[in-house]
Amino acid sequence: HVQLVESGGGSVQAGGSLRLSCAASGRTYSKWCMGWFRQISGKEREGLATIDSRGITAYADSVKGRFTISKDKSKNTPYLQMNSLKPEDTAMYYCAADPAVCVIMVYTGPKYWGQGTQVTVS
Repeated sequence: HVQLVESGGGSVQAGGSLRLSCAASGRTYSKWCMGWFRQISGKEREGLATIDSRGITAYADSVKGRFTISKDKSKNTPYLQMNSLKPEDTAMYYCAADPAVCVIMVYTGPKYWGQGTQVTVS
């Protein structure tokens, strides 16, 4: 069983940056898709960014050019560098992992995800 724990959230002013990290207990595998989702209060969960086993990344239009996903290859866990943050980025952010390919993880929801870390932009 895999448990994911996010860290790095907090409060920041508009235009600022944050870097989210994800720690995993239990083994994650290099072939898995890793990603980040968020849920804005009152809205559905949104897939933000994914990175696959080849290092290929994909982003939602809402964060493209501002957010960057990367992966700690030794731990098979993802990071999310968030720049030029906007008030509308305020949300709970979740780390995600799935043995499936990334498009399936985003479409059906991740098999594993954490408890979330709050990001507030004012």
